[in-house]
Amino acid sequence: MAVVAFSSLGGLVPHARRSAVRWPVALVFGAAGTPAAFGGAALGRLFPQNWLLLSFAVLMVVVAVRMLRGGENHAGACRTREGGVDWRTCLPKSVVAGAAVGVLTGLFGVGGGFVVVPALTLLLGLGAQQAVATSLVVVLINSVAGLAAHAETAGSIDYGVLLLFAGTSLVVSIVAGRLSVRLNPVTVRRWFGYVVLAVAVFVAVAAVVDPSALG
Repeated sequence: MAVVAFSSLGGLVPHARRSAVRWPVALVFGAAGTPAAFGGAALGRLFPQNWLLLSFAVLMVVVAVRMLRGGENHAGACRTREGGVDWRTCLPKSVVAGAAVGVLTGLFGVGGGFVVVPALTLLLGLGAQQAVATSLVVVLINSVAGLAAHAETAGSIDYGVLLLFAGTSLVVSIVAGRLSVRLNPVTVRRWFGYVVLAVAVFVAVAAVVDPSALG
């Protein structure tokens, strides 16, 4: 989650400069997810590790299929016919969606980015570029909250490895953020779905064969 927070921060910079972030949605979404992350972390302690990993894999398969089959929801709660944002209907639903993502963040120990982007596009109706930019703020907030919820395990962190991964991801995310504007959103969404599906298979196999391989 610390690595995800750094990479989100790096990717956010170029998007923020292009004014692609929908800040009210991001802040409401993230604020709702912060307390929910603590609840998700407490809930996760009640279940065996392999069951959590299998559930995580199933969730990723569902998200991947939705991303591969569906595009943007032009009738979502945040979308107006003119292409603007309807805050009156958007913000309440952002609270609900943000809380759900926060629970998943605490439960599975992930930043929640693979859920945030589909939620913003398929449920709330944000455009592809807006959803990606806004999700980086949400992921940053959720990652920090999720990390705090798992603070008791901080003593087992290898900070050398953390700095290596975080530094690398920070640099790469800044470069990727600048390149993203040149890419076809449909192609990016499709490959995003393929990657999530591949990771889901890996997590499922690891959960069955050796749950300790993933922590």
